[in-house]
Amino acid sequence: MDKVSGHKRAASHLYPPIDPFDQRMLDVGDRHRIYVEQCGNPNGLPVVVLHGGPGGGCSPAMRRYFDPEIYRIVLFDQRGCGRSRPHASVENNTTWHLVADIERIRTVLGIDRWVVFGGSWGATLALIYAQEHPESALALVLRGVFLMTRRELDWFYGGGAAQFWPDLWQRFAGLIPEEERGDLIAAYHRRLFSGDVMSETRHARAWASWENALASIDNDGSGGESPADYARAFARLENHYFVNEGWLGPDRQILDRMDRLADVPGWIVQGRYDMICPPLSAFKLAEAWPDARLKLVGKAGHALSEAGISQELVRIMDLIALRRATLEDVF
Repeated sequence: MDKVSGHKRAASHLYPPIDPFDQRMLDVGDRHRIYVEQCGNPNGLPVVVLHGGPGGGCSPAMRRYFDPEIYRIVLFDQRGCGRSRPHASVENNTTWHLVADIERIRTVLGIDRWVVFGGSWGATLALIYAQEHPESALALVLRGVFLMTRRELDWFYGGGAAQFWPDLWQRFAGLIPEEERGDLIAAYHRRLFSGDVMSETRHARAWASWENALASIDNDGSGGESPADYARAFARLENHYFVNEGWLGPDRQILDRMDRLADVPGWIVQGRYDMICPPLSAFKLAEAWPDARLKLVGKAGHALSEAGISQELVRIMDLIALRRATLEDVF
């Protein structure tokens, strides 16, 4: 049984469950208060975990990818989701607000530099944050890469993934009148922000179900419905970000700014059969990032919980832990 320190791994290859040593609500302005927690070693190597969505929230399972004797693990719920308040709010909620929130957390916690760990939308946010603050990022560990491009949005909401899941696509698109199906993101936006909570919740659950059903390679499409509060926050936030294309714009494309990460090492873990974020984005990112290592995991989809993806992420974090004493010199 592998171990980096004296803390042995659970049989599942993840570290055993742990509780936070610090939990707080941080006022970040704009009427937003975000939930922040710290786990593991208070004096350890800092790592910040960026959850997906937007709107997914962090979970206790996300603490288990890091040796708690080595790492100071920081998790937080991004604006509008999880335990952050106001719930499901899109006001003053953009990519650039979140980037500022991450820096605020780092400063408040007295952290100089940290490893940035994120998957899916969390990978998007990790890249944008590190491009804005390369001096704060020791390294990036990314999973299920999403670059917030029109090509990716068209794949998932314009009929690409539908070619593999026509039955589920029919259920998702079928809630929208045929004349509006040319732009499902916009059509769902009108319904998710209609002001009718029952209608918003119905369409939010359909939005969340379409994504959740395609997350794992082992899923047969019957994922069940998400709780109403979770689905509404998840769908509204995700749709809000997608309608606005992440506020990136043509002059803010992630791949065009990879020179900013020339001195920041990265690891990319990508499921070869990812139906939500196809591997092409991860491949293009690795090509544009000389100090990145790409691992394509066979027989894996998008979900963080898939065995091959989880094992690889734990392996990478253990590798970084082994090199922690000379992290800045080694990379």
